[in-house]
Amino acid sequence: MLWGGKVRLRDGAIEFYGGLTAALVRSLPPGPLTAGFTLGHVILGQTGQGLEDVGQHERVHVRQFERWGPLMGPVYLGASAWLWLRGRDAYRDNPFEVEAFRQFP
Repeated sequence: MLWGGKVRLRDGAIEFYGGLTAALVRSLPPGPLTAGFTLGHVILGQTGQGLEDVGQHERVHVRQFERWGPLMGPVYLGASAWLWLRGRDAYRDNPFEVEAFRQFP
């Protein structure tokens, strides 16, 4: 790829990893520990193996995007903000993550 990464199609999602994509994913919270990030039918990852490890979890988010459409991002962020303000874990307690971890821990 132009930016030094790779792309593959897997189970209805396009996965990008390596190169500048990996740098972008590392810049997201919690940083180097982030293996994958989903936007619609696109999954961004640091490495191909990392996406193998979290791929099923990330594809739950693909299905969530299918259900919620353009509201998914704002609702996800709003839920995280609400949880954080209430002293809860903005990631692990987020209902979207709870659903994904319930299916693929």
